[in-house]
Amino acid sequence: MINVTESAQKELTTYFADREVQPIRVHLADGGCSGMRLSLALDEVRDGDKSVEHAGFTFLINEELAEASGTVSIDMTDYGFAIDSENQIGGGGCGSCGGGCGQ
Repeated sequence: MINVTESAQKELTTYFADREVQPIRVHLADGGCSGMRLSLALDEVRDGDKSVEHAGFTFLINEELAEASGTVSIDMTDYGFAIDSENQIGGGGCGSCGGGCGQ
């Protein structure tokens, strides 16, 4: 359900080196002109969550989002975390830009 690359694991380990490890939520966030996108945030367990343990970290995702997204992959890039899903989630927000995206 949630795959985390070695580079993302290393970044999380570095981040939590001098902090208490907290659950990490995979959620939909506003992506502006790009529409909704998957993102990460520190959070607490809520009703309706699925919890996945991976490399010493707890990842949370709402059950409905988990079903819609399929397998979620978390990677680390030069620009931060990249969160992708097996099924297309969000996106398609170009109408909110007055149709000017990518033109």
